[in-house]
Amino acid sequence: MRILHVTAGAANMFCGSCMRDNALAAELIRQGHDVVLMPVYTPTLTDEENVSDGRVFFGGISVYLQQKSAIFRYTPAFLDRLLFDNSWALRRASQKSIGVTPQFLGEMTVDMLKGETGPIAKEFRKIADWLRSEPKFDVICLPFTLLIAMAEPLRRASGGALIVCSLQGEDLFLEGLPEPYKSESKRLIKAALSHVDRFLAVSAYYAAFMSSYLDIPKAKLRVVPIGISLDGCHASPKPPRDVAKIGFFARIDPAKGLQHLCEAYRVLRHRPGVPATRLEIAGYMLPEHREFFEGEMEKMRQAGLGPEVAYHGALSREEKMRFLRDIDILCVPTEYVEPKGLFVLEALANGTPVVLPAHGAFPEILARAGGGILVEPNNSHALADSLQNMICDADRRAELAAQGAEGVRRYYSATEMAAAQLAAFV
Repeated sequence: MRILHVTAGAANMFCGSCMRDNALAAELIRQGHDVVLMPVYTPTLTDEENVSDGRVFFGGISVYLQQKSAIFRYTPAFLDRLLFDNSWALRRASQKSIGVTPQFLGEMTVDMLKGETGPIAKEFRKIADWLRSEPKFDVICLPFTLLIAMAEPLRRASGGALIVCSLQGEDLFLEGLPEPYKSESKRLIKAALSHVDRFLAVSAYYAAFMSSYLDIPKAKLRVVPIGISLDGCHASPKPPRDVAKIGFFARIDPAKGLQHLCEAYRVLRHRPGVPATRLEIAGYMLPEHREFFEGEMEKMRQAGLGPEVAYHGALSREEKMRFLRDIDILCVPTEYVEPKGLFVLEALANGTPVVLPAHGAFPEILARAGGGILVEPNNSHALADSLQNMICDADRRAELAAQGAEGVRRYYSATEMAAAQLAAFV
């Protein structure tokens, strides 16, 4: 089967969606399918072998310039490719901080969703011209509904390929847009639903949520659970030690709930009889979240717990695997309702049990794979209780670790994800 899989680059940030897309494409290629993983906006960043195509469409620089000035809406495609859309220029630009206001972000989203009738129509012509020069694709996959304006022109340029669109967290972006851009974006997405043959949600929770949120017909919905590459993942019993390590591995962002874990840790450490512990933190941090992080660390220092906390920064794949194997518990108490939970699968695959809020995709992941416990969201004392119970019961941790490691390999591998994806095309 010949598949075009569009994926959205996130500049120099590790992004769960593009990592998921890369793992899926790599597995389909391994199985013998002809897959082109096509980045838009910027080249993708992954901690595994990157199988994406070297060319980038809807280059972030070109789109930005067309938003700012009508002159750039008429420059020839070869000049854009030479000056703006090459990987070197896009990577250089992604290393610099460009001021983007909520209003500009809203305008950009709406203009993208206007597609061929909007100010960046030239970008749609570029990708359609390229597609007509390629051997015919059987299926074209879009990474989320924010790119749904591509559906109709790509179907037309491809001569009638099956068009599918993943659902993997775009409501979080849409809800962050100011009005009137949020409402207009949702209206434009809903107007284009008919141009997509299948919508593939990364969890059963998210399929139900997005059906209601965007009025997606249930007959068009399929669930393709997220999966991970198991290369480098090892689960073995953890040796006894004097200090229990609670780990946080996710983007450093209030939405990921580091503040809730820090508060629960302070509650926990001021209880009598709690064994010695440490809080180990890792994950990518945007400059705008530095103040948030430093504020949380100052609270820990004021509580006398500063020496018990360590931040390890953004990690390579090898460093990530070591980090996840070294901690005793992973806890990422997200504030938003998580549709995927890639970090959960990675922890379980490396033999580390999890403590998670009982919302989003977390309940169904643990119901299928096992490997952890759920706690009431946004309740620091309940979270402290669950962490204390896990810290004080090494046998329970070992039981959950073994259960989760086996469950991920059975239900949430890249192989299982690819099988579900192929089944959804039928």
